[in-house]
Amino acid sequence: MNVTLIQSDLVWEEKKLNLQAFEKQILDITTASDLIILPEMFTTGFSMYPEKFAEEPNGLTLRKMQEWAKQKNSAITGSFIIKENNKYFNRAYFVFPDGSYRYYDKRHLFRMANEDKHYSSGQSRTIVEYKGWRILLQICYDLRFPVWSRNNLNYDLAIYVANWPEVRSTPWKMLLKARAIENLSYVAGVNRIGYDGNNMAHSGDSALIDFKGEAICSIKAHSQESKTILLDKQKLVQFRQKFPADMDADNFIIN
Repeated sequence: MNVTLIQSDLVWEEKKLNLQAFEKQILDITTASDLIILPEMFTTGFSMYPEKFAEEPNGLTLRKMQEWAKQKNSAITGSFIIKENNKYFNRAYFVFPDGSYRYYDKRHLFRMANEDKHYSSGQSRTIVEYKGWRILLQICYDLRFPVWSRNNLNYDLAIYVANWPEVRSTPWKMLLKARAIENLSYVAGVNRIGYDGNNMAHSGDSALIDFKGEAICSIKAHSQESKTILLDKQKLVQFRQKFPADMDADNFIIN
């Protein structure tokens, strides 16, 4: 499966401009891709004003993602702000080429930026089946909580879309590798670059990590670009058979 990471700057709280920018970047991809990954809150940046920028389900941004998926014959995923049942969610959509979709609401809300004061927490994991791959959807701060991403060999690729600040870039890079190693899984991390409306810098450092914890694709810090990499399912299967560490994992229940 060919996976494309798009590392991009975001215009603070300017939905129209961000949609235009991502449309150009997506349509400019020349390598055939099966899955295109965008950052967290890719239409606004990490805004704490959901009442101003939230969309209803099936709103403009989802429709644009459906258009892009059809045009590129590729699945597309990324998160943006949704209002549903009078609650606000940081929601990642996974849109299939035919326009159908699944979604995941961010579980761990970043209290240091008061995300927990403005958004509601998701209560369930989402694993998408696509082209013979099982894909776990995760968002930014979820990366710090390994229990939530624990793999019972029911997924092959975990995706973390993010607005992860440069000041904590070392944990970002280390935790992506940790999640890949402990879960015997590929891990994709797609982070934004540039400054947000709070003058917080983001370096990107987007990467695709294999099941051994090795970066098989990385994007240079502060660089706005996309990269496409081929993921080999057979290599993953062979490694799991050779090194079945999951058989010694502890049992647990998530409340």
